Amino acid sequence: MSGSQDALERLAAVLESRRGGDPDASYVARLFARAPDAILKKIGEEATETVMAAKDGDRARIVSETADLWFHCLVMLAHYGLKPGDVIAELERREGVSGLAEKAARRS
Repeated sequence: MSGSQDALERLAAVLESRRGGDPDASYVARLFARAPDAILKKIGEEATETVMAAKDGDRARIVSETADLWFHCLVMLAHYGLKPGDVIAELERREGVSGLAEKAARRS
């Protein structure tokens, strides 16, 4: 497992440890308590902020907003019983496959 994937797995473990926690003491526990709507709303907000940062060309904000987006996507994955490795495996499955061919395969 690469260092980057290790970091994602460590964060996923921390997020999972917040499940069932006190929503008044933990932001992540609050998201889980109000799932899925609160999690999905945050993903939408963070995706929009990421797009706006990219449109502005602000590299530091692009990184910061992407980190926020990924964080909330990890919360969503945990809510649905998934792990970063599931997404990594899908990306690896697609490796070397033409993007156009992969997209066409999803339609059929």
